[in-house]
Amino acid sequence: MSEPISVEKFAIGQSVRRLEDPRLVQGLGRYSDDVTLPREAHAVLARSPHAHARIRTIDARAARQAPGVLAVLTAADLAADGVGNLPSDRGRKRRDSAPAFPTPRPALARDRARHAGDPVVLVIAETRTQAVDALERLDIDYEPLPAVAAAAAALRPGAPAVWDEAPDNVAFVAEAGQREAVAEALAGAAHVARVDFVVTRVAAAPLEPRAAVGEYDRRSGRYTLHTGIQAPHGTRTLLADVLRVPQSQVRVVTGDVGGSFGMRSGIYPEMVLVLWAARRLGRPVKWTSDRREGFVTDEHGRDNHSSVELGLGADGTFLALRVAINLNVGAYLTQRSAGPGTNNIGGVAGVYTTPAIHHQTTGVFTNTTPTGPYRGAGRPEATFAIERVIDVAARELGIDPVALRRKNLIPSSAMPFKTGLVFTYDSGDFERGMDLALSLADHAGFEKRRAEARGRRALRGLGIANAIEVAGGPYTSVNPDTAEIRVNPDASVTVFTGSTSMGQGNETAFAQIVADRLGVPPERIQVSWGDSDALGAGRGNGGSGALTVGGSAVIRASEKIVERGCRIAARMVEAAPEDIVFRDGRFTVAGTDRGVGLAEVARAAY
Repeated sequence: MSEPISVEKFAIGQSVRRLEDPRLVQGLGRYSDDVTLPREAHAVLARSPHAHARIRTIDARAARQAPGVLAVLTAADLAADGVGNLPSDRGRKRRDSAPAFPTPRPALARDRARHAGDPVVLVIAETRTQAVDALERLDIDYEPLPAVAAAAAALRPGAPAVWDEAPDNVAFVAEAGQREAVAEALAGAAHVARVDFVVTRVAAAPLEPRAAVGEYDRRSGRYTLHTGIQAPHGTRTLLADVLRVPQSQVRVVTGDVGGSFGMRSGIYPEMVLVLWAARRLGRPVKWTSDRREGFVTDEHGRDNHSSVELGLGADGTFLALRVAINLNVGAYLTQRSAGPGTNNIGGVAGVYTTPAIHHQTTGVFTNTTPTGPYRGAGRPEATFAIERVIDVAARELGIDPVALRRKNLIPSSAMPFKTGLVFTYDSGDFERGMDLALSLADHAGFEKRRAEARGRRALRGLGIANAIEVAGGPYTSVNPDTAEIRVNPDASVTVFTGSTSMGQGNETAFAQIVADRLGVPPERIQVSWGDSDALGAGRGNGGSGALTVGGSAVIRASEKIVERGCRIAARMVEAAPEDIVFRDGRFTVAGTDRGVGLAEVARAAY
């Protein structure tokens, strides 16, 4: 009989050494640019230097004659080969409820470039140096057009139109909440606090630049893309659509990823281009961004202007909240553009009893790089909106900001509590959480510290925010995950997860779950992710869901392994399956010492 395996030092919730680190600190990680395939060609892109320009002519004759050049391709070649446009968001509405304009976005700009960095010509050569040299020989004649970069400027009458089909530059309008009730409450409120603020545009700038390696197998007719991406399965779906092939003919593989923060959550033109070029040339094609290129082509984050109004009663009770956001979506309405302004709006309710809330997001086209999810994707902005306007109200009314918050906190006795917008909280002791934070910050001693700072001609302030946010969302569209666990004949374990890792240590976390549930030491657990062929479906990584959703899938898969193991063990020891218990890697008959180890059950299963 096998001895039980003790794994108490590598269980859920314990601090352990990360399994990924030995290979990463030795330089043995495999990032997208590390993928090198036989006969691999190298691609670079000529990009628009203008924020808005008409592409008059492209003279590629000199570039095609440069040493090592294999192909120089334009939007005309894309269209001739029947490659589709990148997907737009077709579910949005304009202010009059008419469908929003789904912006056509070919992988290479056709007729007009709409932001600096828009790809115009793809040059492929034997080496990257040769491709860059050939790029310099291109003669592209641009006619610069009026451009607009800021959302406020884009909404002014007479502003240059990014798209003729949207002359007012409004990409979409999304509303939620009680418009009339909020207007009535604000009109009757004893005091209305107002605040406008801008959250500036940011570039994600991960340590690893974006890269893509495409290959095409003429025997099977299958495309394979190697790239750092948060959701390989979702990317496979989108690529199949653009390439106009069944999903079974597309494979997406993600290895190690050097940071994403939401920026790698969708499809990019370069992914399509390397696959298309690989098919045309009959050999793999690699593209790797440089840092300058990344700043104008990686999806940006934030860039919104918010107007917030909070109505209060004479006693300081919150009566209503109105939030209006102008969200700069950039030059194209992608499937990710609206998310930061619409998916997490429930967060503006915060942890307060505000009964009536109305929220409106207006997406605005500008001649800038498209925006998308980044570090919370609207959740930090929602928290800032409610917490900032509370501070303004407290200052205007001469009320202590902590006291004003305390008066309006949702009491734990009110759970479950339906907020004024979207969320229903099933539990929460928000006052206790705030008190713990105040205690840890020594709020009672703050005035003494501020006086001491003044004596040194320094200023000391105190900020407070009761943040609450959805994890594993979006809340209104549940996105499940998949995991598969295989116990091999020698009782080692292979775990396939639909969640990917962007550097957070998911490999270690998933191994901890399996070690805890199956009693297998970590050195006998192999965690695999990022290959759309290895698992039928996968959520990917995003929305703080890798462990909450992906980890839950691993737990469910572990439970199924135990259930099946109990049935097999029952046959082996001639007992009823319901009498078998599993603990520390061993199946035993309840109340006896009769049993078998996981290794014996695994061998029997095969």
